[in-house]
Amino acid sequence: MPESPTLLYCRCAYAQVVPQGVKDAVLQKLCDSGASFETVSDLCEMAAHRDPRLKAIAGCGKLRIAACYPRAVIGLFHQAGFPLSEEGVEILNMRTESADEIAAKLLT
Repeated sequence: MPESPTLLYCRCAYAQVVPQGVKDAVLQKLCDSGASFETVSDLCEMAAHRDPRLKAIAGCGKLRIAACYPRAVIGLFHQAGFPLSEEGVEILNMRTESADEIAAKLLT
């Protein structure tokens, strides 16, 4: 059986670049699914402070992140000194996709 990816949900609390309705709906769908997932307050803030938790997240192997623009998320991890792997990482853009699309991709 293939390894299940780690699911990470960014609340974008500091930058607030993701529509509140989409964030709320994705979080609700994750909670309702019963799936195990991690949540962080704000990846931007974590990267600015070089939060060591980013190292653990980057080292997860298979990883699905619900946040904002993929290039921005990749840049945040790189800026913090914990670059994401080029393989096994999927970044889902809550700025441009619907909550249903994000949840479906996270939970498949």
